[in-house]
Amino acid sequence: MTAIGSSLNPYAQYGSTYTRAVATPSLAATLSGDGSAGDLSASNAATNLTLSDTARAQLAKAPLPDFATVTSDARTTLDRLYTVAGVKAPIVDGKTTIDLSELDRRALFAISTNNGGKFTPDEQAVAATELKQRFDTSLGPSLATTRLTGDYSVSYKAALDYLDGASDEEKATATWAKQRAAVLKGYQATQQDPNTAPSALDGDPIAAALAGTAAPVKGNTPRDFTSVASDVRAFLDRQKNEAASNGKELVFDARRKTGQLADLSSLDNRSLSAISLNQDKKFSAEEIFAAKQELNTRTRLSVLDALKQSQSAGDPRQFSLGILKQYSSMSSEERLAANWTPDFHDAAIKNYKSASTLLSILKQ
Repeated sequence: MTAIGSSLNPYAQYGSTYTRAVATPSLAATLSGDGSAGDLSASNAATNLTLSDTARAQLAKAPLPDFATVTSDARTTLDRLYTVAGVKAPIVDGKTTIDLSELDRRALFAISTNNGGKFTPDEQAVAATELKQRFDTSLGPSLATTRLTGDYSVSYKAALDYLDGASDEEKATATWAKQRAAVLKGYQATQQDPNTAPSALDGDPIAAALAGTAAPVKGNTPRDFTSVASDVRAFLDRQKNEAASNGKELVFDARRKTGQLADLSSLDNRSLSAISLNQDKKFSAEEIFAAKQELNTRTRLSVLDALKQSQSAGDPRQFSLGILKQYSSMSSEERLAANWTPDFHDAAIKNYKSASTLLSILKQ
C-alpha cells in the first residue's frame, strides 16, 4: 500500500496529535499552517460557493412549484426514463430497470403515494425503495459513529435533521408524524444519557437499524474504481479540448499567468482520489498534484468545521465525533488518498472515550 507523503498531506500527523492531547486549542494550532488556529470561518474560503445577501433573499423568496406540477413532472420523467432504458415498466423479472437518482425527494414522494392517481403499483414501490435508500444512506456515517463510540445522540440527531428536511406534503402524513415523534423522543432521551440506547419507541428507525433488523440497502454499491478513473480522465480531456478551442493550454497551477485553469470543484472526493492515487496510470504529475491539493483543502475544511463545532459547543467530544463521521462516510480509496489510516481512526475513538470519561468525572 502506498501512502501519500507528508509534504502533500497535512493530515498524516493527526493520529499522533490525538494521542498527545484531548484539548482542542492545541489541535487547532496543529491544523493551522502557521501554528495558530486562524480564522476558521474564513479558511480556504475560495473553495466554497458564497452567495450575496441579495441572492440569498431572492432564493428564499423563490416559490416552490405546486404539488400538482411536481407530480406531472415526475410522470414525464418516468416516461422518459422508460424510453431511454428501452423498457415499459420499472420492474422486470424482479429487477429494477430505471435509475431514479435524478428525481428529488418531493417527486419521489409524489410517486410513492400515487398522487393524482398517475402511477402504477410498481412505480410506487420503486420510488418508496429509493426514498428508503436515501434515508439509510444519509444516516450511514452517523450509525457507524454510534456503533464505534456508543453515542446514540449522533444518529438520532441525523435522523431528526433528515425528517425535518421533508416537504410539507410529506410532513402532513401520519407516517412522517409517527416516525418523527419516535426520533424526537429518542433524541431527547440521548440528551440526558447519550450512551444508553432509547427503548420502547414505536416506529423508531434508529433502533431498528442498530439492531440489524432493518432491511439491507440494495443497489447502492459504489462504481468500480477503474471506471471512476476512466470517467475522470474523460472529464479532464474535455476541459483540455475546451481550452484548446479557446487557443489556450489547460493548466493546474493557479500561479500560472497564462493558460486556462482546470476546474476540479465539481468532482467528488472519490473521483479526486482516483486522480491522486493514479492506480491505472491515467494521470500526469501535475494532475495528481492538483487533485491532492484539492482533497487536502476539502479535508482540512471538514476537520476545521468539526473543531469549530466542538469549540462552540464547549464539548471536546464533538471534534472526535466529527472526525469519525467523516471517516465513516469515506470510501476506502478516499481514506487511502487522505492517509486516514486505521491507526488514525482508532486514535479518534480513544480520544472520544477519554474526553467522555473526563466529562463524566467533572459532572460528579
